[in-house]
Amino acid sequence: MNKVIALAFLGISVALSAPAFAGSQQEKMKGCNAEAKGMKGEERRAFMSKCLKKDYVLKSDAAAASAAPAKQQDKMKTCNADAKTKGLKGDERKAFMKDCLKK
Repeated sequence: MNKVIALAFLGISVALSAPAFAGSQQEKMKGCNAEAKGMKGEERRAFMSKCLKKDYVLKSDAAAASAAPAKQQDKMKTCNADAKTKGLKGDERKAFMKDCLKK
């Protein structure tokens, strides 16, 4: 019985998270298409491949990020990513996060 309940919750969580991912991916595709305007053939294919990667920052996103002050939630995401990249854990991570979030 517990397995059935666990599987039901798992199914619900997957079903609810899929549209959120699709929306962000669709937005990224729209932004990449806008930036690729005027490109053709191999140049466009190469750009779209690079643009759709996870670590690529759209020009419109970069401009918006520099124009608006970072919110606490955005700071937390950035600091978490930096801490993960540096491989910090435990007290080191706590100290890093504390300093990072003050900025």
